[in-house]
Amino acid sequence: MKGKIIPILFLFLAIAGGASTGEAAQKGAQQGYKMPTLREKAVLTSAPEVPAPIKRTKSAIVEVYLNSGVKKVEIKPGVFYEYWAFNEQVPGPFIRARVGDVLEVHHTNSDASGMPHNIDFHAVTGPGGGATVTTVVQGEERIAWFRMLHPGLFIYHCAAPPVMDHIANGMYGLILVEPKGGLPKADREFYVLQSEIYGQFAETKEERPADEGVKKDDFWTEAEKKTEAKKETGLLQFSHQDGLAEHPKYVFFNGRYNRHVGEGALKAKTGETVRIFFGNIGPNLISSFHVIGEIFDNVYREGDLVSPPGHSIQTTLVPAGGATVVEFGVEVPGTFTLVDHAIFRIEKGAVGFLEVGGSPRHDIYVSDQEAAKCEGCLVHP
Repeated sequence: MKGKIIPILFLFLAIAGGASTGEAAQKGAQQGYKMPTLREKAVLTSAPEVPAPIKRTKSAIVEVYLNSGVKKVEIKPGVFYEYWAFNEQVPGPFIRARVGDVLEVHHTNSDASGMPHNIDFHAVTGPGGGATVTTVVQGEERIAWFRMLHPGLFIYHCAAPPVMDHIANGMYGLILVEPKGGLPKADREFYVLQSEIYGQFAETKEERPADEGVKKDDFWTEAEKKTEAKKETGLLQFSHQDGLAEHPKYVFFNGRYNRHVGEGALKAKTGETVRIFFGNIGPNLISSFHVIGEIFDNVYREGDLVSPPGHSIQTTLVPAGGATVVEFGVEVPGTFTLVDHAIFRIEKGAVGFLEVGGSPRHDIYVSDQEAAKCEGCLVHP
C-alpha cells in the first residue's frame, strides 16, 4: 500500500509508522545524535552523465527517490530485453553525496508482478547495506536514513532473493561519496558501468548444463557471425542457468550494445582533463578497464578516494561489485576506445568511444603517412 511508509534511521534511531524527519531529528538528538540542518534533493543523472561536484562545505540530508520497476529495452538493434530497473534506467541513476551526509532514501515499487525489491548500498554501514529496511512490493514505500561514513565510489544494487537474478536483470548503479575536500577539478566527468547479460532467445531457448564449457565462441568466423546475426532478433529471455555457467550472451557498457559508439560517443577537447567513474556490477566477470591510446594519470583503485592514487597506469582491474575512478589529460585529438581488455568481450558489446576534438600535436603524435582507415573496426576506428 502506498500509505504504508516505514521510516528507519540507521545509526540514529528506529521510528515506527509515518513519523516526520523533524521527529527523527528530535529523537536522534535525545540519543546524542545530530541530524544535519541542511536539506536538498539529490540530482540524479542517467549514464553517462554525472551530477555537478558538491560545492557546500557542510553535511546535508540528501533526498534520494528510487523506484523499482520493469522496462522493456532494445539492447541491440532488433534485440529486446525486459530489464528490472531503478527509475526505468539501466544502469540506475548516478547519486552524488558528501562524506557526513545523511541519505534519505525513498524507495517505491511499481513492479506489477508482485516481486519484492530493495537496495543494498555498498556505501552504507549497517545490515544488508540498507536492503533489509528498503524492501517493498508493488504500491509500498519505505523511507530510510543512512549516514555516509566513508568517502569513495560505490556500487548499489537490489539484493532481494535471488540476489543474482536481480543484479543480472539490471538493478544496479553507482553512488559517489565525495571526501570533505572534494575531488580535484576535472573538465569532463563520465559515468560508465560494465554489466553482463545472460539470456537466450525464446524461439531457440535450450537449457545448458551448468558445468558445460563453451565449445566455440559465438563470433568465431565471418560465416558464424552471419548465422548468429540471423538468430539475434526478438525477445531475449533471462537464463539463470547461463549465469550459473558464467557464460554471458553480452557484456555491455551502460546497459546496451555499443551504446557509446557513433552518436553515443563521449566527447572531450584537447587540453582537458577527463574523469571516468567506472563500475563493474558483474555479476561474474572481472573487468580489465583500458582506454586505447591513453595512459591513466591517476587511478583511484577500487574507488578509494582516501589513499593517494596510482599514476601512469595502462589497465586497471575492477572486480565484480567494485568500482574505480580514472583521470587522464587528453593532449592529442582523435578517437580513443574504452574496452575491457579481456578483448573478445568487445564483440559482446564492451566497447565505447571517446572522441576528442582539437588541433594536432605533432610534437607528441605524428607520422609520415595518413592514418589508415579501419572500416567497421571497433578497436581503431
